[in-house]
Amino acid sequence: MDLKEKLLSSFMAFEERVDVTADLHNIRTEAIKNFENKGFPSKKEEAWKYTSLNAVLKNDFSVFPKKENALSYAEVKKYFLHEIDTYKIVFIDGIFSSFLSSTTHDGLDVCLMSSALTKPKYKEVIDTYFNKIAKKDDSLTSLNTAFAHEGAFINIPKNKIADKPIEIISFSTGNEAALMVQPRNLIVVGKNAQVHIIERHQSLNSNPVLTNAVTEIFAHENANVDYYKIQNDVQTANLIDNTYISQKRDSNASVHTFSFGGNITRNNLNFFHEGENIDSTLKGITIIGDKQHVDHYTLVHHAQPNCESHQNYKGIFDGSSTGVFNGKIYVEKEAQKTDAFQQNNNVLLSDKATINAKPQLEIFADDVKCSHGCTIGQLDDDAMFYMQSRGIPQKEAKALLMYAFSNEVIESIKIPELKNRINKIIAMKLGVSMGFDL
Repeated sequence: MDLKEKLLSSFMAFEERVDVTADLHNIRTEAIKNFENKGFPSKKEEAWKYTSLNAVLKNDFSVFPKKENALSYAEVKKYFLHEIDTYKIVFIDGIFSSFLSSTTHDGLDVCLMSSALTKPKYKEVIDTYFNKIAKKDDSLTSLNTAFAHEGAFINIPKNKIADKPIEIISFSTGNEAALMVQPRNLIVVGKNAQVHIIERHQSLNSNPVLTNAVTEIFAHENANVDYYKIQNDVQTANLIDNTYISQKRDSNASVHTFSFGGNITRNNLNFFHEGENIDSTLKGITIIGDKQHVDHYTLVHHAQPNCESHQNYKGIFDGSSTGVFNGKIYVEKEAQKTDAFQQNNNVLLSDKATINAKPQLEIFADDVKCSHGCTIGQLDDDAMFYMQSRGIPQKEAKALLMYAFSNEVIESIKIPELKNRINKIIAMKLGVSMGFDL
């Protein structure tokens, strides 16, 4: 039985295991039918032209963990942003860990998706937001919707500033020979509210893992959402991340994606503008080697006038790694005075490394300022010569140039402790100890 057949045959058993309302049952049933019709994406589809899941799907994934597993804080402390106090929503093999988590209902909701989907007090929020911006025609999003049960539920009321960052962390223990998990996150940020969120998926051994995650984010008027994705997993971990963001007027939403590890990582990031004076920021750093594969697929849909979007993705590729950047800016006829910028810069450190880039602009308005650019090259030999002539060893000179290349993205991180953590990960990836405070 292949994975698709296993998932289809497991659907009824899944619904029998969890509490399901009639509305939710209808949503799930429609979603599983869509997945049954479309199946897993293949390279025949334009959006997946450079990314194949065939090798991943050959694994015999368990779709439900056989038992609940526990972890001590000491085992996983290094994966948390432990330098500061944070709210934490932690999952182990897809199951919530109350021991490692720190949730709240004191002025804001930082809790579980399973509670929000089933408790009457959340019904209005679920009816208003759940599955409203996630793409109904995307097969992997549909698959997640069909099995949507657990994940993070974050609701920041209007005029509320979250008093500390929120961490969403999913651990895979490897107690299953191969495991598939499908977290579903819903984040609602009310009018004039603000929040910082950090998301991480982490395997703790080398058993294969496939994570098919979907996150819906709603930023209301004048809301500020600051979101960070840290992807620094082992080379048997596979992540497909679909994130959908709806923004109302005067809101500001930024997503930073740091892709440093894993086997195959696919980031689908979609922004939808539903008001004027919106600002959207999409930034990312990719540093991979060996046979790793990272694919960024972005969309910013400008549907209203006087809005801005800024995309800046940096990639450093070594070994036989492969990078993909497919970014689209779509400007509706009504979206006059749009200011949209997209940049993708890449450095290839190996003759065997590959980057496939496809920046796109579709503009139907006539009073806009839109630009896109893409560069693919190698390290500057003149700069390397200059630094070595000043006594800097070749390895350190090479690392400093790569750090400088990615620094524009690093400098926009708004949480100082997270900036330090990212700096340390980059130094580790580059194989050097930087000669300045990290």
